[in-house]
Amino acid sequence: MNQQQHARLRGQFPALAQEVNGHPLVYLDNAATTQKPQAVLDAIAHYYRADNANVHRAAHALSGRATRAFEAARETVARFINAPHSREVIWTRGTTEAINLVAQSWGMSELKAGDEIVLSTLEHHANIVPWQLVAQRTGAVIRVIPLDEQGDLDMAAYHAMLGPHTRLVSVAHVSNALGTVNPVARMVAAAKAVGAVTLIDGAQAVAHLEVDVQAIGCDFYAFSGHKLYGPTGIGVLWGRTELLERMPPWQAGGEMIDRVSFSGTTFNTLPFKFEAGTPHIAGAIGLAAAVDFVMGQDRKWLASHEQALTDYLVAGLQQVPGLRLVGEPDQRAGAVSFLLEDIHPQDAATLLDMQGIALRVGHHCAMPLMESLGIGGTLRASLACYNNRDDVDALLAALHKLSDFF
Repeated sequence: MNQQQHARLRGQFPALAQEVNGHPLVYLDNAATTQKPQAVLDAIAHYYRADNANVHRAAHALSGRATRAFEAARETVARFINAPHSREVIWTRGTTEAINLVAQSWGMSELKAGDEIVLSTLEHHANIVPWQLVAQRTGAVIRVIPLDEQGDLDMAAYHAMLGPHTRLVSVAHVSNALGTVNPVARMVAAAKAVGAVTLIDGAQAVAHLEVDVQAIGCDFYAFSGHKLYGPTGIGVLWGRTELLERMPPWQAGGEMIDRVSFSGTTFNTLPFKFEAGTPHIAGAIGLAAAVDFVMGQDRKWLASHEQALTDYLVAGLQQVPGLRLVGEPDQRAGAVSFLLEDIHPQDAATLLDMQGIALRVGHHCAMPLMESLGIGGTLRASLACYNNRDDVDALLAALHKLSDFF
C-alpha cells in the first residue's frame, strides 16, 4: 500500500470528511471508539432493509438469511483471532460484558477464600471492578503488578507474585491510557506454569495487532466491535471449549436453554449457552464487515504506517514547550498520553475541539493507574489506520499555539 492507496482507505470513512467548528475534523480519539467504513454502514443497513428477522428456529426466508449471516459472522471472527472453533466465540455487548461473564460464571463457581487474582496497574476499570466484586463474595485476594518508570509492567515483580495460590491472571493486551503493549504470551506461559487461568483484555489490541489466541496461549480473550471499526453494543468473548463447557450460564432466558419445565431446565450447547435472548444481530453482521475490511488491507503495511505515525507523534510532542509525556513504554500501540504545563487538561481539550481536533481527556477509566502516577488524568491522542501526518501536524500546530498563548 502506498500513500495514494492510504488516501483511498481513508476515503472509505464518511465521518472523516466533515468539518467541526469550521475546521476539517482531526479525529484522534480512536482508543475510545473508531469511525466506521462504508462497508460496515452498508452491512448494517442491508440487514435492516432486507433481512430483518430474528435468528434460529424460524421457518421463513428472512429468518434463514439472517441466521446464515449471523452465524457466518461468528465464523469470520473465529478466523480473525485464529480460534480453534467458532463455537468458542460468544457474542457479548462488548469487552466489559465479556469480562463480567467470566467473572460471574467462572470466577463465582471456581474461586474460594485465599485464591489469588493477579491484575495490573494498567487495567481499565472493566478489568478491575468485576474481580473486586468476585473477591468480595468469594474471599479471593487481588494482587496487582506494578509499573516501572517507563510505564511498562514490572515483570520481575509479576513472576515473584505467581505461586500455588494464583488462580487467575487477567491483564490488558494493550493499555488504553498509555498505549503500553504487554508481553501477553510470556505472561500467559508463566501463569500456566503455576496452573492459573488467563484472560486477556484485547479491546485496545485488535485494531492494531494481529491477534492469534492460540499463539498467545490464553484461556479467554475479550474485545469490542466499536474499537475495531465496527458497531457499538457488540463484542466477543473467546474461551477454550473445556472451560466454557464447565462454566454455568450467567444470564438466563430464551436461546440459552435446551428444555424448560417447572421441574427443571437443561441448557443449550456452546456457544448458545451464554447468549440469552435476542442477540445484537445487526451488530454481529456489522462486526463481521469490519473484520472483513481489516483483513482486506495490507496489515503489515498498516502496522508499519501506524508505528511510524506513532513515532512521529511522540517526537513532535517532545518538541512542544511545557508538554510532558505520561509513560514512555518500550512498545506502544495506538495511544499517547500527555500533560501541558499550566493548562488544565479539560481546558486544553476544549480549546483543541474549537480547532476541530478530537481527543480524549480524563482518567480514561484507569483511576488506579492515574493514582500510581500521581496525576488526576491526561490528554490522550490515539491513532487508527486512517490517520495520517496531516492529522498529527494539525494537533502539534494547535499545541504549539496553546503553549505560546499560556
